[in-house]
Amino acid sequence: MSWFNQKQNAVLGLDISTAAVKLLELSKLGTRYRVESYAVAPLPQEAFVDKNIANVDIIAEAVKVAIKQSGTKLRQACVAVSGSAVMSKVITIPASLADEEIEDQVLDEASQYVPYALDEVNLDFEVQRINEANPQMLDVLLVASRKENVNDRVEALTKAGLKTKIVDVEAFAIENAFALLIDQLDGSTEGKTYAVADVGATMATLSIVHDGHTVYTREQGFGGRQLTEEIQRRYGFSYEEAGLAKKRGGLPESYMTDVLEPFKKAMVQQISRSMQFFISSSANRTVDGIVLAGGCASIPGIETLMEQTLGITAYVANPFISMALSNKVKPQSLSADAPALMLACGLALRSFD
Repeated sequence: MSWFNQKQNAVLGLDISTAAVKLLELSKLGTRYRVESYAVAPLPQEAFVDKNIANVDIIAEAVKVAIKQSGTKLRQACVAVSGSAVMSKVITIPASLADEEIEDQVLDEASQYVPYALDEVNLDFEVQRINEANPQMLDVLLVASRKENVNDRVEALTKAGLKTKIVDVEAFAIENAFALLIDQLDGSTEGKTYAVADVGATMATLSIVHDGHTVYTREQGFGGRQLTEEIQRRYGFSYEEAGLAKKRGGLPESYMTDVLEPFKKAMVQQISRSMQFFISSSANRTVDGIVLAGGCASIPGIETLMEQTLGITAYVANPFISMALSNKVKPQSLSADAPALMLACGLALRSFD
């Protein structure tokens, strides 16, 4: 069964993270995109355990809340699985193969690389280009994920009244959304290398995008939940109270210096470490700038601290900067949520493949 590359029209981008369900609906008129609707529905801690969905019913209820809040009429969706749940590899096959022979050849090759029985995985592939070293061969991207990673998401959407049309990979969705940031990044990205640091509630993912294509990804267990838990511990709040205080303010004056600043420094350190892994593993590659995405990108002053520490320009992602908005969308709310909607945006863009 093909999951990762089905081409369908009009799908909701649905980012199911450990802390929230983020829903986004886009339309397009000519060359300009328009945000039709969006919503963010929080998830309780017990929805996920170790990055895996632990309670499908809780996810389904949050999806229903997001659908109701957004007012969308679409009932087809695109979701994603995380990089750690996916095996991807570029393989080479003879360019002389007929279309009907390619799938057989890829499946034969896949059995050598996928560390599970093929009937335990959802697998897809895409022919990318002629191999640079050997024009007689084609480069083919092979992607596989264990069925439970896919099935849990499909089941949650089904229970919420949606049909899953596409299951994407988070890194591919981020790459898709990155193409919308060109104006924000001072023009063309041609020949340039950017880091995209997506820091959510429990996971920090660094993607390196060179010439518009993802060439490296690295995940680390770090995120905004650590800040929430520190607020909870220090000020005697419940987890829910700490989360609300983090967003709405009203914390003691000591919060900025004693809690927030150390968290910001830890976040920069995590991203810096991931970038060093990339730089040390690549040949003379420099990074031209860094894009901050995810909920933690909205922390005031984080881009300034990032620039001071890394010595490169930092941008807070806003993929909607050149988009029109429907009258259902409040500009101020969307602007505040924009960095956290980067992944949902990349998924919603699959409507226009």
